[in-house]
Amino acid sequence: MKLDKSKRVVISGVFIIISLILKRTDLNIILYANISMLIAAFIAGYPIARNAFSALKYRILGIDALVTIAVVGALFLKEYWEAAAVTFLFMLGDYLESRTLEKTRSSIKALLDLAPDEARVIRDGREIVISPDEVEKGDVVLVKPGEKIPVDGTIIEGNAYVNQATITGESIPVDKTIDDTVFSGTIIESGYLKIRADRVGDDTTFAKILEMVEEAQDKKARTQKFLERFSKYYTPGIIALSLLLFIFTGDLVLSITLLVIACPGALVISTPVSIVAGIGNGAKHGVLIKGGEIMESLGKTKVLAFDKTGTLTEGKPKVTRIKSFDMDEHKLLKVAAIGEGYSEHPLARAIISHYEEKQGPLDETAEEVVFITGQGLKAKVHGNEYLIGNRKLLREQGIILSEDKEDYIRAEEERGQTVVIVANEGNILGAISIADTVREDAKELIMDLKRKGIKKVVMLTGDNERAARAISNELGIDEYYAELLPEDKVNALKTLKEKYGITAMVGDGVNDAPALASADLGIALGIKGADVAMETADVVLMSDEIRKLSYAIGLSRATVRNIKQNIYFAILVAVLLLLGVLGKVVFMASGMLIHELSVFLVIVNAIRLLGYGEKGKSKT
Repeated sequence: MKLDKSKRVVISGVFIIISLILKRTDLNIILYANISMLIAAFIAGYPIARNAFSALKYRILGIDALVTIAVVGALFLKEYWEAAAVTFLFMLGDYLESRTLEKTRSSIKALLDLAPDEARVIRDGREIVISPDEVEKGDVVLVKPGEKIPVDGTIIEGNAYVNQATITGESIPVDKTIDDTVFSGTIIESGYLKIRADRVGDDTTFAKILEMVEEAQDKKARTQKFLERFSKYYTPGIIALSLLLFIFTGDLVLSITLLVIACPGALVISTPVSIVAGIGNGAKHGVLIKGGEIMESLGKTKVLAFDKTGTLTEGKPKVTRIKSFDMDEHKLLKVAAIGEGYSEHPLARAIISHYEEKQGPLDETAEEVVFITGQGLKAKVHGNEYLIGNRKLLREQGIILSEDKEDYIRAEEERGQTVVIVANEGNILGAISIADTVREDAKELIMDLKRKGIKKVVMLTGDNERAARAISNELGIDEYYAELLPEDKVNALKTLKEKYGITAMVGDGVNDAPALASADLGIALGIKGADVAMETADVVLMSDEIRKLSYAIGLSRATVRNIKQNIYFAILVAVLLLLGVLGKVVFMASGMLIHELSVFLVIVNAIRLLGYGEKGKSKT
């Protein structure tokens, strides 16, 4: 009969209790008490010895070898109680360790449970239910209230509130309608959707998240790698020390006790258990951290360099001010919107959107439009010729700005605004200021990052000097670099690394790929460029909410603190036990009990990371 850990713990524990009861009776059955202890030692010790011999095949002397040698020595000395107690406590500690480690992976298990298990597909006019793995790209998928979306796709019919917590970490449902993008693993809370499947199976964002989080938990941190190398030499060293102790003292019990209590179990597990808990917590809250080494580096980051557009700003230019000189403001806006009606330029889209927001749908078109590259356009609106563009357009057409109008436009540009000028027959009719608006929570984020220990916050942008300076001043950014090409951002990051230390780059994961790759850490914001972000960045914030960055930094620092706490505690316990053994105040069974308790406490401390961020604050 094959026994698992829990059964071995229970059965060996029962035999130990029987033995202790027999020893306390008046009957002369000490032999049966010893036999009961031997049975307990064998049941609990068999897998330990088997693991020890299996490791020896690969020339590895591990913790199991120390315990096995100690138990054989105890049996040789006829210390049956010690042999049974050591194997039972070691097996109990191993069982509790495995159970508590399962808890640290609970966030990942919760994600796995949210994987869609069926898909409702419309084929040949019929509705059929199939496995998500059988859905093909281009299929039309129907999802009803309460069901999980099985693909990444585009909505072609319907309207629904979708809970995207599995992707973004945010539980507030998002209103989705035609042409919006939806992701596998998210849940429709109300409404219905017909979705064109764009990504299926292992190509979906949700599948990639699961794969990367599982891989991340297997990637070891630098501290963990060091401790494993340390353990490799430590175990043979302890065996040698025990032999020397026996040679010089002749005390076999003391030597065997040293073997037992010197097991570095708590030290070896101190880092991986914290890393697993930290990565699991991040995944639960929409922060994908790709491994223990990344977690450690993020926790020690000194400099954060931000891309501007789409990261610190919304990435969507908006009209911020309309200044009328010689035309009614409403008419000025209408003329500009009609003139820009055929343009796909972001500034044109901003003007049209502002008009529609203020005055309703734009249902008129210009009679004639001539686009002038790099300057703007000429448009005939309601029979009149208009110029809509920048200073260069006016200069080319022989129109000179008066001093007061020049001062106004220059002041707007100093504020980081892009100014679109509207003119007619040599007259400046008005100016429309447009800017990529700063994210509402960006300033608070910068302040929070500095409170969390970030020494320097820098902005890298391809935008002009004036716009960069205005946004930098508004947000309280320490340094900014403007008018940068992609290769210039890479060079700027090298300079920052040399000057300040570990440097992370934060971008949208699409046009910042070179910078994300060249920084010590690349942090991608949002899932619009999911493929590039997940492949290039070390950390992916799975929503467009930039405040998640503060959470990621806080979690990483809490994880690093947790690792240090565990390591210091494990070393302290090991030193105290060693002194206790040499001072003959700690014995084999009691030493083993303290050792296993230290392992358990290390794991419990790491589990606290699972509560980081709950109720708005850390529990670590």
